[in-house]
Amino acid sequence: VAPSAVTKRLAALEARLGVRLVERTTRQLRFTDDGLRLVEKVRHAALLIAEAEKEAAQGAREVRGRLRLSMPAAMGRRWLSPMVAGFAMAHPEVVVEVEYAERFVDIVAEHFDAAIRIGELEDSRLVATRLCEHRRILCAAPAYLRRHGTPQVPADLAQHNCLGFTGLRSYPEWRLTRDGVTESVQIQGTLISNDNEALLAAARLGLGIMAAGDWLVSPDIAAGHLLPVLAPWGLNAHAGIYLVRPSGRFSTAAMAAFKAWMVEQFAQGAPWRF
Repeated sequence: VAPSAVTKRLAALEARLGVRLVERTTRQLRFTDDGLRLVEKVRHAALLIAEAEKEAAQGAREVRGRLRLSMPAAMGRRWLSPMVAGFAMAHPEVVVEVEYAERFVDIVAEHFDAAIRIGELEDSRLVATRLCEHRRILCAAPAYLRRHGTPQVPADLAQHNCLGFTGLRSYPEWRLTRDGVTESVQIQGTLISNDNEALLAAARLGLGIMAAGDWLVSPDIAAGHLLPVLAPWGLNAHAGIYLVRPSGRFSTAAMAAFKAWMVEQFAQGAPWRF
C-alpha cells in the first residue's frame, strides 16, 4: 500500500474518532497512548474473528454444533420424532432443538435451520428436498356409512356430514382430482377443528367423513376402523412432504448429515404405507 494511502486512511480514522492515534515527527511515527490501546483492542478482536472463522470452517467439515428444526405437531409426534431421535443418537456431537407446531412457521424469520412441510410449496426463499408424496384421502367409519350411505361421486359429499379441518388451505372447499379431472365441493358438517387428531377421534366414532393424510389414517384403515371413501379420487393430489431449509444460509456438515438421514428414512417409502 502506498504511504500516501496509509496517511489518508489514518487521518480519516482519527477524524472519525476525534482523537490523535499517531504522533508524527520528521524522523519517526509513534503511537499515542490512545493509539496503543486501540491497537491492543483491535488485535484482540482480530484474534476472536480468526477463531470464529476457524470454528465455523471446522463446523462445516465436522458433524457437530446445533440444529434448530420445525416439525408439524401431529405427524412429528407420531412418525418423525423417532427419526429425529435416531439422528441424535447417531450424532452425539449435535444438539438438536425441535419445535412441534401445527402453525405455519417462517423458518427464515424465526431462524430455523430446517423444517418438515406438508402440502404444496410456494416460498421461493427455501431449498426443498421432496421426501415422499402426500396422499390426502377421504374416509369414514363403517357405522357412519351404514347409516348414511357411501358417496359415489364428489357431488354426493354435499349431502354428508363432513368433518372440517381448518388447516387445509382450501377449507371449506375440498378439491378432488381423478385422472386429471378436478371437482370442487363446498363441505359442511357439525364438527370443525384445527386439530386433525381430534377429527380422527370423531370419525372413528362415526360422526362423519374426514379428509386427512394417509400418515394419519392408514393405521385405522388397515385395522378396519375406517373405510376409504371415493377411493379413486385424491385431495390435493400434487402435494408432498418436504425437508426445507433457507436458501441463503450456509449449510453445515450437521445440516447435510440431517438431510441425508431423513432422505434415507424415506428411501423405502413412507413408514406409514402398509
